[in-house]
Amino acid sequence: MARRMKHIVCAMSGGVDSSVAALLLKSRGFRVTGLFMRNWDALDETGVCTADKDEEDVQFVCDKLNIPFHHVNFVKEYWHDVFSEMLKQYQGGVTPNPDILCNKFIKFDRLLQYSRETLGGDALATGHYARTDAGEQILEDGWHSKPHSVKLLQAADSVKDQTFFLSQISQHALQRTLFPIGDLTKAVVKEMAARAGLQRIVKRKESMGICFIGTRKFNNFIQEYVEPRSGNFVSLEDNRVVGKHKGQFLYTVGQKAKISGMKEKWYIVDKNPLSNEVIVAPNTNHPALFCETMFTSPVHWIHEAPRQLLQDQMLDCDFRFQNTDPLVRCTLTLSSMGSVIVSLSQPLRAITPGQYAVFYLGEECLGGAIILKPGPSLHILNRKNYKTEELRIPTAEQES
Repeated sequence: MARRMKHIVCAMSGGVDSSVAALLLKSRGFRVTGLFMRNWDALDETGVCTADKDEEDVQFVCDKLNIPFHHVNFVKEYWHDVFSEMLKQYQGGVTPNPDILCNKFIKFDRLLQYSRETLGGDALATGHYARTDAGEQILEDGWHSKPHSVKLLQAADSVKDQTFFLSQISQHALQRTLFPIGDLTKAVVKEMAARAGLQRIVKRKESMGICFIGTRKFNNFIQEYVEPRSGNFVSLEDNRVVGKHKGQFLYTVGQKAKISGMKEKWYIVDKNPLSNEVIVAPNTNHPALFCETMFTSPVHWIHEAPRQLLQDQMLDCDFRFQNTDPLVRCTLTLSSMGSVIVSLSQPLRAITPGQYAVFYLGEECLGGAIILKPGPSLHILNRKNYKTEELRIPTAEQES
C-alpha cells in the first residue's frame, strides 16, 4: 500500500522567507497549504496596518506555487495573550518583547493547533531561520509514538538566526514544526524566490519591528493605550531634577533621554514606577549602564535542563538578551524555583528588566528566562575608571 503524502501547513506572512519555505516543501513532494494569520485589526486603531497587503502577497505566492491558500483570524487571542500582557508590563516599568510572546502563545500554540486540528496538517512549517536536530524525522510514521525530545539549533546563516525569538516555544510545538530554510543563507533564499518567479516578493521591503506599530513612532502608538502620567527625570549622580517626562513607560534602559532645554546628552539608567521617576546619567558609557550579573525568572528549557547545571548547580554557556548582539560567555548559577543568576564574562550595557536572557551551548539554543533585575552596576561597585574600550559600545540605533 502506498504511503500517504504528508500534509504540511506553512505559515506565510507574504515575505520572501516563508514563501521560499513553502516553495521548498512543494519541491520535496509534500502536500502544502499556505496559511496566513491575521492578529491585528486595523479598524481598532488609527494607524496603518499592512495586513491586507500581506494577505494579498500570500495569495499571490500560493497561486504561483499552485497550493491551497487559507487564512485564520487570531485578533482576539493576540489581544488577550500578547498585547494586553505587553501593556501591563510597560505600565509596571519593564520592557517586554512581544515577538517572543507571539511565538510562544500564538504561532506555536494557537496556530499550530489550528493547522493540525482544523486543516489536518502533519506538521507546521515557518520561515524562521532556525533548525532542529530532528528535521523531517518528525514526519516518519510512528515517530510520535515514542518519547522523542528535539533540540533547537541555530541557523546556518548566523546573521539571520532567529532562535532568540523561538526561545520560549514548547517541546510539544518543536516536535511538530519544520524550518525549511534553516540551512540556507538569506542570499540563497532570495535567489530561489527570484528563480521561481516571485520577484514581487523579493522586492518587498523586509519587515522590521513590531507588526502592529507599522510606520508610526512607538511613543505616539503606546500613548493610545497607556495613559500618560508626567514625572521627573532625576540625575543619578546628585539626585537633581533635570527635566520632565510624560510617562516612564515611554523609556527603556540605555535609551537617550531627550530632555527639553538640556544641551548635555542624558541616558536612562533606571525607572521607578511607584514614584514615576526616570533616573538618568550623562554619557552613553556611564558606569551605571553596565553590569556583570543579572537575576532571572524560572528558565524555560526547550529540550531539558542541562544535566551539569542540575548536578553542579552551575553551567558555563553563552548568553544574549538582544537578537542582534554577539554571544557572550557566562556562568549560570541555579537559584530558587528554577531561576538562575547569570554572571557575565564581561560587563554589558543596558541589561533591561522584562527582556529575555537566552542561553546557548554550542549551536543549541537551550531556552531562556525573563530578566527580573540586573546586578549591581559598575557605578555601584565604584568601578568608574573601568576601561571603556572593554565595554560593549552601543550603536547609534541603540542610543536613539
